[in-house]
Amino acid sequence: MPGDHRPAKSIRVLLAEDQGMMRGALALLLGMEPDIEVVAQVGTGDEIVDAALLHRPDVALLDIELPGISGLEVAAALRDEAPDCRVLILTTFGRPGCLRRAMEAGAAGFLVKDGPVEELAAAIRKVLTGETVVDPALAAAALGAGPNPLTARERDVLKASVDGATVADIAGRLHLSESTVRNHLSSTIGKTATRNRMEAMREARRQGWL
Repeated sequence: MPGDHRPAKSIRVLLAEDQGMMRGALALLLGMEPDIEVVAQVGTGDEIVDAALLHRPDVALLDIELPGISGLEVAAALRDEAPDCRVLILTTFGRPGCLRRAMEAGAAGFLVKDGPVEELAAAIRKVLTGETVVDPALAAAALGAGPNPLTARERDVLKASVDGATVADIAGRLHLSESTVRNHLSSTIGKTATRNRMEAMREARRQGWL
């Protein structure tokens, strides 16, 4: 394009990170790579799909924990809305359950944030060629972790339990009967080996099942 001085093979990157300082630092470091250009930066999950459709990045770097829609949920949306955009999930905590869900959502890579930026840049280049890039230690842990024991409906019920929601509240939100909600909550408590639904939610999040 006229006036565009980027290298011919510049990789267009969208960066989604809710912490402004981290986002700015990461964008600056990646921008120092001769073949990478950060074309969009967003701070919430709700902004990602629109930004991807507007800027057409080659790779989207998504923090797993974002305000609004999570990085995992957005990965699935991008697979449908922007299939040419490869997704790399970044996380502070390497939870095996999250890795499994990321791969199911169509992510091309899963890395923890404490690695060097050179490693991240290399991962961006690799996923663009069709490779899958996963943190080795996390991959090993995921192999031994087994599948997510919670059903999709059980996960929905747990997520709806936030902020002290009553059984009636959850039933209304999910259009379920109160007895069905109680059954799902009882099942999640049993599967997480906890004493109540709040403990069940904490354990499910710790395992990366939510």
